[in-house]
Amino acid sequence: MAAGNPSTRLVGGIDPHADTIHVAVVTTLGKPVGDAEFRTDPDGYQAAIAFLTSSGTIERVGVEGAAGYGAGITRALAVAGLDVVEVERPTRSDRRRAGKTDQMDAYHAARSVLAGRTSPIKGTEVDALRALNLARRSAVKARTAAGNQLKAVLVMAPDDVRSRYRGLNTDRLVDALRRVRPDLVSDPTSTAVLTALKSLARRHRDLTEEIAALTAHLDTLVTAARPALREAYGVGPDVAAQLLITAGNNPERLSSEASFAALCGVAPVPASSGKTHRHRLSRGGDRQANAALHRIVLNRGQHHAPTKAYVARQTERGRTPREIRRMLKRAVAREVYRLLVRDCPVAVFNDLRPARQAKNITLRDAARQLGTWPSVLSNLERGLRRDHDLTTHYRDWLQAA
Repeated sequence: MAAGNPSTRLVGGIDPHADTIHVAVVTTLGKPVGDAEFRTDPDGYQAAIAFLTSSGTIERVGVEGAAGYGAGITRALAVAGLDVVEVERPTRSDRRRAGKTDQMDAYHAARSVLAGRTSPIKGTEVDALRALNLARRSAVKARTAAGNQLKAVLVMAPDDVRSRYRGLNTDRLVDALRRVRPDLVSDPTSTAVLTALKSLARRHRDLTEEIAALTAHLDTLVTAARPALREAYGVGPDVAAQLLITAGNNPERLSSEASFAALCGVAPVPASSGKTHRHRLSRGGDRQANAALHRIVLNRGQHHAPTKAYVARQTERGRTPREIRRMLKRAVAREVYRLLVRDCPVAVFNDLRPARQAKNITLRDAARQLGTWPSVLSNLERGLRRDHDLTTHYRDWLQAA
């Protein structure tokens, strides 16, 4: 493509792949200017940017798959100060009618920008959360599979092996099998079964340690990004990470609280017929975000006093557990939306331990007076546990003690 007039207004389109990216440039009227192919490495990205800007001023660049194969070129374009948006891939009907090549897809991306068929680039600040969350979820699935296999092998084990480990819960079973010595057993079948059980137990323990490390890393990132969200009741590191990922992947859906609720699949859908007037849960939206809200509701339903009182009131009015969960998930989505879009104040915990020590009160005595465990208060004092009701009660008791 020859050098052009710098005042010419142009639009770019990029079709990325694993090893190459195809770049096309069109005028604001859709007339082709030129296209070329580059490597997917830093040198290729810089060459692509130079190609884009060589014929005029680039108003906007559309990238197909900006969060996948196009992630590298998207970051390079952003660093270069170019306006980048994500475009959808051509529809099947378009591909059947006009064919498909990398060149045609690149021009389609550029013309999609002109047509307004774009969406904002997903936030790069959640890339770290997305990677850690993916690794943690796969580790959890693998640990669950190892635990199920452990119990399945134990069920068909010889009677002497099965009777020895019957009645143990998963943690105690894993600890016991990790210490077993299969080579000391004379029966070949029992030796083979114990060897398999020991291997599965080691795998289960290794995955448990891996999950704990990934969860701690997630906790650090989500607390730094949105401390108020992390402090909300029932919001653990994995739940907070998923909500931040969903918000970062869909920034255009954070324009209103109702839009976010629809994104999470908790907007009520009418399901009335005849004399029956009711709503049901939405089947759409981000199912992982919906599952995160569901876990918050389950946690609060078991441990959060205001939520338990609300469930009791709604049950007396004749609502089913499913309807109550729908209402709670909608309310939690409203709360989470505020925590995602605003910088909310966070609770302070570092005054609890000095106040207790100043009055020479032990953790055991304080826990006995508050009806809880010393470890709970210790985690509360160190900021490892977030319970606003207990914190308020603890602080009031310390002031009156």
